[in-house]
Amino acid sequence: MSAAQPCVALLSQSLDMRYLVPAFEAACPGIDWRVRDDLRDVADIDAAVCWQPPQGLLNTLPNLQLIQSIGAGVDHIYADATLPEHVPVCRAVDTDMTAGMIAYVAWAVINRHRHFPDYVANSAQGLWRESPIVPPGEHRVGVAGLGRLGMAVAQALATLGYAVHGWSRSPKDRLPAGVTGHHGAAGLPDFLHGIDTLVCLLPLTDETRGFLNTTLFAQLPRGSHLINVGRGAHLVEADLLAALASGQLAAATLDTTHVEPLPTDHAFWRDPRILVTPHIATRTSATAVARQTLANLNLVRAGQMPDTRTTRANGY
Repeated sequence: MSAAQPCVALLSQSLDMRYLVPAFEAACPGIDWRVRDDLRDVADIDAAVCWQPPQGLLNTLPNLQLIQSIGAGVDHIYADATLPEHVPVCRAVDTDMTAGMIAYVAWAVINRHRHFPDYVANSAQGLWRESPIVPPGEHRVGVAGLGRLGMAVAQALATLGYAVHGWSRSPKDRLPAGVTGHHGAAGLPDFLHGIDTLVCLLPLTDETRGFLNTTLFAQLPRGSHLINVGRGAHLVEADLLAALASGQLAAATLDTTHVEPLPTDHAFWRDPRILVTPHIATRTSATAVARQTLANLNLVRAGQMPDTRTTRANGY
């Protein structure tokens, strides 16, 4: 394939990736695009655009130069043990994605803090009933994960007047006004102490897998609210159900689960204290995915590495 007409494979086990085609055709008229079920001559493929790609498939593309995630997370790509190590794996960056995450988390925090599930139920019954009103400054929100999305969410919540604490693996040089920082294993207990709402925005790595578990829940004040907008594997699902049953946690808002779509017989659907949304907290726009893929491919072809390149060691 010529540099002007790359061949791009759109690969996923869970999504119909054809939704990206109009954006790629607009960004590069005449582009050669292929999908999982019609790859044809795999030697033609220059770049693979992925969300949960089939295990082992990327290693069968002999001339692959770029692996591009359609989201900020790349754990779904590094889950493949046969991944070709010489091919750069890039995450997506999109300002609209940041705005979407801010909006979702702010809604999730406010929804429970201001008792809106109760008001929805009361309205359906014609009941004029007021729930306790707690000022935002007296509601402590903890954001676990202070990457680009976590930092933006923490800043937005602080702007809304919430008492915001952030936790990261290593210290951050600069934090937004109104955000108190904590870091490392030693700083985790102090971070969790007093939190009314815990937001998980961590990358998924070997260290953070199962991060949301009984031990962590026990360090939160009784009756806290959990919001998971990271990855389903951050959460030990049985531990969440037990924490809700005991009253250690009062509620959970989950935008991601171990298995997606969440099976219809899963216990989460039947627990009124759990609100599940179908991984819609935010999305990278198709236009951004197409433009970044083509720009990153051009950089790689020129012997340069994109700024959004990730590493298996970090997982992000």
